[in-house]
Amino acid sequence: MASLCATVLYESRHDALERARENSRNVALVAERDIERNFELYALSLQAVVDGIGRPDVMALPAPLRSQLLFDHAITAEYLGSILVLDEAGNVVMNSATATPLKANFADRDYFTVQRENPYAGLYVSAPYRSRLRNGAPSIALSRRLSHPDGSFAGIVMIAINLEYFHQLFAGLSLGPHGAISLMAQDGTMIMRQPYDPAVVGRNIRNASTFRHFLSAKEGSFSDTSSIDGVRRLYFFRNFPRQPLIIMVAEAEPDIYAAWRRRALTIGTLMGTFAVGFVALSFMLATQLRHRMRAESELQLLARTDSLTGLNNRRTLGEILEQEWRRARRARSVFSLLFVDIDRFKAYNDQYGHQAGDDALAAVARCIGENIRRPADTAARYGGEEFIVVLPDTLLEGACAIAEKIRHAISELAIEHAGSEYGRVTASIGSASWSPDHDSDVTQVIKAADQALYDAKARGRNRVAMCGA
Repeated sequence: MASLCATVLYESRHDALERARENSRNVALVAERDIERNFELYALSLQAVVDGIGRPDVMALPAPLRSQLLFDHAITAEYLGSILVLDEAGNVVMNSATATPLKANFADRDYFTVQRENPYAGLYVSAPYRSRLRNGAPSIALSRRLSHPDGSFAGIVMIAINLEYFHQLFAGLSLGPHGAISLMAQDGTMIMRQPYDPAVVGRNIRNASTFRHFLSAKEGSFSDTSSIDGVRRLYFFRNFPRQPLIIMVAEAEPDIYAAWRRRALTIGTLMGTFAVGFVALSFMLATQLRHRMRAESELQLLARTDSLTGLNNRRTLGEILEQEWRRARRARSVFSLLFVDIDRFKAYNDQYGHQAGDDALAAVARCIGENIRRPADTAARYGGEEFIVVLPDTLLEGACAIAEKIRHAISELAIEHAGSEYGRVTASIGSASWSPDHDSDVTQVIKAADQALYDAKARGRNRVAMCGA
């Protein structure tokens, strides 16, 4: 019984560590996706200004109208500064907040010098600095280069982000009494850390032992002692896929094992006092095992479905296609596919935002699911705004009839889409079939459906086109 107790305590300690690692990963992903989405919106606003400045007809407009056109997509948020356009000398020549440009020069800022010296810098994320326009508020800047027609440096477009945004974001995440979360540049510059310490912001930690781990892989986990406060923590880190940033989440080991230590003391006392503790421990083990098996079963289900639409994901689609293809070849039966694509979806996202885009995707997915009735018929999200419907034992004419029902149902949702020629969200659908007398494989049927989809879009969108394979 003592040996069994020791084993259980060891496993429980290991489980506490694994739960902490998984929790840290989830927290890091939540923070990363929030930051990535906002940075993407800011980058689009900057690019809109760059594109507008490059058009002579826009620059020839009166200043108020030109400002309205250039900064029409400027993001306004609590922690966001105005968009500034600087000339090649670093002087402010346009300001999204006022019609009259501020008399200021920012040629000494890294977001200006990097763009001036590197024509291929792209979207640059600056080091933290004190804003001269917003009472010294700690900030970072996103900037893009402006170029003359001959490619020479013409200035920059930049937007400032108050570091209070990151502070508030991190403050809302639960990491335990001694946990920490940090956002830093890949050169080691600290942008924000929770627990918050103004002295830490802007500090470079590239020589710290923890930072060397951050550059060793895209993401990972390890235990180490912090160079900032000396607390030993379990770290999870992740390099942003599209930005030169690193997110780090760390739970303190005392916090991780606090509940485990209390449990160990309780079990040890019970084992020393009552032999019946063995029965209680066995019951706890059985309960924990059932919970784990249930959680694994739920995770397996989640791994096969697309979290946004509830349809099968692309991995599951591949399995279904392979299975139905083999069955169709054995039975010499007809096999049909529908390739569904939402019309002008990028324009919809740009105009109404990603949340509205997600809602539209979910609504379209429901339409698809509601219009395929047979148990063998399946639908999956192929990627982005594309869906595939698998229709075993269905002739091309029947597949086209189902496609038309789906197309009509999507149109009848009447989701407003000002960027569409139909004024609402619509979909184009390509249909293709494989017959037993054709020697082909499933990839050819997919290509045929994709070609039919292309034909539907070329013929005006919001229609069904078919192609026999």
